[in-house]
Amino acid sequence: MNAPWVPAAVFAFGLVCGSFLNAVIHRLPRGIGLGHPKRSFCPQCGRSLPWYENIPVLSWVWLRGKCAGCSARIPGRYPLVELLTAVLFLWLWSSFPPAIAAAYMVLVAILVAGTFIDLEHMILPDSLTLGGAAAGVALSMLVPTLQPGVDWEERLRSSLFGAGLGFVALFAVVELGKLAFGRKRFELQPEEEFEVLAAGGEPRLRIGGEEWDLGDFFYRPSDVVELHAAGGELWRLDANGVSGGGRSRSYAEAAGLRGRAHAVVVPREAMGFGDVKFMLTLGAFLGWPGALFSIAAGSVIGAIAGVLLLAFRRLDEAGRIPFGPYLAAGALLWVAAGPAVLGWLWRG
Repeated sequence: MNAPWVPAAVFAFGLVCGSFLNAVIHRLPRGIGLGHPKRSFCPQCGRSLPWYENIPVLSWVWLRGKCAGCSARIPGRYPLVELLTAVLFLWLWSSFPPAIAAAYMVLVAILVAGTFIDLEHMILPDSLTLGGAAAGVALSMLVPTLQPGVDWEERLRSSLFGAGLGFVALFAVVELGKLAFGRKRFELQPEEEFEVLAAGGEPRLRIGGEEWDLGDFFYRPSDVVELHAAGGELWRLDANGVSGGGRSRSYAEAAGLRGRAHAVVVPREAMGFGDVKFMLTLGAFLGWPGALFSIAAGSVIGAIAGVLLLAFRRLDEAGRIPFGPYLAAGALLWVAAGPAVLGWLWRG
């Protein structure tokens, strides 16, 4: 295993895995099956790519970042994911015994895919978070020293406890954040006209010149959008319909309801529940110390990134920041030097 060609083979394997992860990143959040279609295709023109246009990194350079069929731009994310995966795989192979390195490669693949999906879509699919947790538990049983324990049963308990504690810890953060920051009030000066819409069965709310998809606000059964209308009237919109004016009605019945509002209060979450489920994966692979470290380190890294994004005005209109990439960074920091960092902090 120490032959000179092995690192090159690992790097090439990482490039191929990165190419596959690009397919995962594009298809998974769009509901496109990884096996249908089997071959890679251009998202713009739908053209299937021949093998020589699907060579990691080299094809992107050769094509100058454009589709050979329609000349649509191929995002730089494609070679970036391939190179990042290859570099991380090579680092793992050079830093850990082969079995541990292979297990961590599975984790890294999940972290890379989750990071880029969350950056683009602000979601972490269950197939990654729950599937990753299952993979972490299975590998913890199969690979000695991935978790503490002299046999597979002890390692299984360590993995399950890590997954559970990571989930509970971040869930507690979400609940506390909901209590502290769960509502946001917008003052409308001057008053603006609102209208409830229900075209196509999807309830929407038009305020001034904007339309809001109400389904985006009803994350929990208790979530409510409040419209403070002229004359002190209060309209409450939830997942089931509209209440106010002494009666409740469905969105189909309330369609066309108009008025003027001087304030609107909307529910919001501290973070998405996909981040909480992501902790199942991190805890299953890294155990409870790694899970808690990932949350703490990810919070620090995310806070620094948030300040920088705010300073350079790179936040979206809602001011949202995906937390998944920072949890992933915290997990990588644990794999790289987590115990050493904890030892340094403890001695300090």
